[in-house]
Amino acid sequence: MLFNEIYSLYYKTVAKAIDSAIKGQLNDKTLRQIIRENAFCESELTIVPAIKEEKWQIITADGTTPIKNTPSVPLTNLEKSWLKAISLDKRIALFGTDFGLGDDVQPLFNQEDIKYFDQYTDGDEYDNPEYQHHFKTILKAINDNHHPLQIYMCNPKGCTVRMNVIPKHLEYSHKDDKFRLITSGCAYGAVINLGRIQSCEYYYGRQLNRMSDLETENKCFCMELVDKRNALERVMMHFAHFEKRAEKLGEDRYRITVWYDNEDEGEIIIRILSFGPMVKVTEPADLVERIKQRLKKQMRYL
Repeated sequence: MLFNEIYSLYYKTVAKAIDSAIKGQLNDKTLRQIIRENAFCESELTIVPAIKEEKWQIITADGTTPIKNTPSVPLTNLEKSWLKAISLDKRIALFGTDFGLGDDVQPLFNQEDIKYFDQYTDGDEYDNPEYQHHFKTILKAINDNHHPLQIYMCNPKGCTVRMNVIPKHLEYSHKDDKFRLITSGCAYGAVINLGRIQSCEYYYGRQLNRMSDLETENKCFCMELVDKRNALERVMMHFAHFEKRAEKLGEDRYRITVWYDNEDEGEIIIRILSFGPMVKVTEPADLVERIKQRLKKQMRYL
């Protein structure tokens, strides 16, 4: 494994819980909040019982700890090499992230070493200066209390349109290798592909409506799974970039709730079907029906 387990995200999350316990601030609510903010949603299924049952003997059930000093761990040379490799990804430059690694740190791998077999080849031009400017302007506007933007973009018909929008958040599609801006306040549409943007600047005109029909287009589905052949881990990896919640139903049974955009439904169905009998979608009924129809269609070609 790349990272030693004592340097993993889980241990850093527990370290924050220990720090909270040292300060006398740890309770059930703050523990769960620390896990949600620093680990993964399914981490509650492991960390909370381990602390409550005092399996790790570092935090007691009442939220105190015998540890006197806040834990801290430095980066290993291997971790520095991995971060150096990540810093060479063109998408990292969009966020202005600087890992502070010198030239003496060699990357663990190069981007040319990675070959994608399930991704379209017409991804966004991340090294294009105009694209980088648009991305950073959008990101700044989102962080600036969702400041309105004026965007000129090329629509699917090849025409230039102007849109005054409120930026809500950015989404990345791994399959398409593209970033999308989710917006509100505009009648033309709520999803903008960044690759189509021709210009993007702050908008100071009339106040825009911050409500959007997009909020009614966001969907969620529930599925139950049996954790065999690492099904839980694989599901969490496949739906890593979607908002989700995991609940334990039994010894090896779990319920996973996933929130997704309506435009991603086709891809969602494909991902669900890839798990075969390990996963069963329980709701909503219309998605269950679409999955059934998809399976029937596949059966006709056997």
